[in-house]
Amino acid sequence: MLINKYISETGYCSRRETTRRIAAGRITINGRVCVKGDMVEPGDVVLMDGEKIPQRHPEMVYIVLNKPAGITCTAAAHVEGNIIQYVNYPARIFAVGRLDKASEGLILLTNNGDIVNKMMRSEHHHEKEYVVTVDKPITDAFVQSMSQGVGILNVVTKPCEVYRQSENVFRIVLTQGLNLQIRRMCKALGYRVLKLERIRIMNITLDERLKRGEWRHLEQQELELLMSQLDHPETGTGDA
Repeated sequence: MLINKYISETGYCSRRETTRRIAAGRITINGRVCVKGDMVEPGDVVLMDGEKIPQRHPEMVYIVLNKPAGITCTAAAHVEGNIIQYVNYPARIFAVGRLDKASEGLILLTNNGDIVNKMMRSEHHHEKEYVVTVDKPITDAFVQSMSQGVGILNVVTKPCEVYRQSENVFRIVLTQGLNLQIRRMCKALGYRVLKLERIRIMNITLDERLKRGEWRHLEQQELELLMSQLDHPETGTGDA
């Protein structure tokens, strides 16, 4: 978000006044003096004259989307088919993590920047579960290798749970999120992913209530359990 829009939405001063204060060197972003055209990202520290800008407290939004293939998990307005335009929610929200463009299934969107780092920190072992279709029959050796860890991106993936669901379909539960991890793991073992669907993030699951392309707000019970797990990661992530 442009710095002028960010500050105007706090109600502290107008965009025009913000421009004047930028020119005067009165605004910083993460300790750096702001210049015209600077962008503010979730988690950035914006100060006016060395002090935090009082914030309005918007209603927190937590949305579950059953993402179809072809939608890109970015807020960049110039990207055709970006997830923010697709959901078209009336308030500013952003995706927690991502699914690549070809993948489908569960993704969480929110305006609560505080939960992003908690959900994305791999040391907390937050589970994400996927159903994957590949191009040839799944062998015992494939399941064992996927479970024990596969060498990709100059690292060996963490041990994970893998279950054969049918001849060409398996389920996998990850606690890390390397770039294109499942696709790269399969490729390293000589398989090609034909379809990849995320069906669970921690305690939040896809079910028949949410058709592909649809979204809904988190229910209060889901939200309370999610927040409890984020605040106390040692208690585990819960079963699907």
